[in-house]
Amino acid sequence: MMQKTNDLVVCEALSKSYGSVRALDNLNLNLERGRFIGLLGPNGSGKTTAIKLLNGLIQPTSGSVTIDGEKPGKHTHEVVSYLPDRPYLNDWMKACDLLDFFADFYKDFDKVKANDMLKALQISPFDRLKTMSKGTKEKVQLILVMSRKAQLYLLDEPIGGVDPAARDYILNTILSNYSEEATVLLSTHLIADIERVLDEVIFLKNGVLTLHESVDTIREEHGKSVDMLFREVFAC
Repeated sequence: MMQKTNDLVVCEALSKSYGSVRALDNLNLNLERGRFIGLLGPNGSGKTTAIKLLNGLIQPTSGSVTIDGEKPGKHTHEVVSYLPDRPYLNDWMKACDLLDFFADFYKDFDKVKANDMLKALQISPFDRLKTMSKGTKEKVQLILVMSRKAQLYLLDEPIGGVDPAARDYILNTILSNYSEEATVLLSTHLIADIERVLDEVIFLKNGVLTLHESVDTIREEHGKSVDMLFREVFAC
């Protein structure tokens, strides 16, 4: 498979097994630059496995993946900004400590932007994580991830733990803090909440790609929303 100039992510027969369980099965996928993509599927569908493979946290059983023309490694870590599906930061750290840490670790980290987002969400930079609610901790993690000038943002359930009132702000934060040439791959169960911002969607079921289509095409050809199609395909 030849990589197109505009392809940021290329997966070729990408598979991951855990013993006899096939978490991701023969994924062939090209993601272009400048797209906001929903990675959708029920629990156990392979979404987190796919994101971890793209981020180089786990190795494929077979097949390959490249990001910006490179296999996961030093270069991809410099161009990928990753938000895991669970907390990973030390509870004793203050928000300002985390900003300093990310500024030291990532040369593309924008500390001014991060402080502006903390202020907008009314989070004190001097609060320690252990004093924050689960939703506030998730907001801090998202701020750290979106304050990088990355080419690819891998967001695993970024709005799952926040209240509905904060979801619009968080989605707008994501939308306004990545460049037109970057791509966002966002995994979520809350399809209705994010559908308005999506350019395209990927459906995974039991580790198998069942759909990769633009949102406009889904609406034109199926005559329904992504949320309605998802419920139909997965019988939710």
